[in-house]
Amino acid sequence: MGYLDSVISSANPNLPRSGVSPVTGVGVCQDSRFCYGYASSSGKRASMEDFYETRIDRVDGEMVGLFGVFDGHGGARAAEYVKHNLFSNLIKHPKFISDTKSAIVDAFSHTDSEFLKSENNQIKDAGSTASTAILVGNRLLVANVGDSRAVICRGGNAFAVSRDHKPDQTDERQRIEDAGGFVMWAGTWRVGGVLAVSRAFGDKLLKQFVVADPEIQEETIDDSLEFLILASDGLWDVVTNEEAVAMVKPMQSPEEAAKSLMQEASQRGSADNITIVVVRFLDNQTGSSPSDRQNAQHQKT
Repeated sequence: MGYLDSVISSANPNLPRSGVSPVTGVGVCQDSRFCYGYASSSGKRASMEDFYETRIDRVDGEMVGLFGVFDGHGGARAAEYVKHNLFSNLIKHPKFISDTKSAIVDAFSHTDSEFLKSENNQIKDAGSTASTAILVGNRLLVANVGDSRAVICRGGNAFAVSRDHKPDQTDERQRIEDAGGFVMWAGTWRVGGVLAVSRAFGDKLLKQFVVADPEIQEETIDDSLEFLILASDGLWDVVTNEEAVAMVKPMQSPEEAAKSLMQEASQRGSADNITIVVVRFLDNQTGSSPSDRQNAQHQKT
């Protein structure tokens, strides 16, 4: 979600996938370190601009997990492009294992540049947020652009591990104005009076101000880390971090957890597309019995 309603009107031919039915799914990591589930719905919107990606791969002999939620605006082109290219660019980076943070920064920049090149013949602008989680060994790296959000449950408590990039934040507004842009109120604070996020992929007409530079936060995967929630603002607009964590806590199935959050957001009147990925760390299922853990580990896609 980002552009003014007048910009993303129902007359726009680039608005895709109207009437998409909700989808859910679940997967288990090969060595049972974690399992994941997802749920996605167009909600009350006539079109679907959210995408998600869940990927398990091997890089230099090490198994890695890559998860992302991508919320498009001005059409789905940018979100779909990022879904299909960001993680592929990342795992091909020569320093993915040795210097993961710099690899993430490079992959975000390269993906953004390549998408902008592909947009040369497009008249209408398109952009996308990205809330991503990369699991490498005992490291969880969360890289975020835009206002999709990542929240973890650690020691039973909710912690945001990403920051929503909004143009009214002091540092973001200063960065935009230093680059020659402006922020104004148009129903909410917007870059150039148009875009309600201050960082995104795409948005070539605002690229000087709306950067795709990710903020990265690293967490250690240990016994206190229970699960991770990635979601578009269709969830976070109506459900708090603490409420989301409280709902997921008793649910061993990450698919059911993601589905329940999606349904709760819908019942609370979310006006946006809703997409959620839940990653549960199987060694850290506080309060679950051995049989519960075994059942969770053997869920099939």
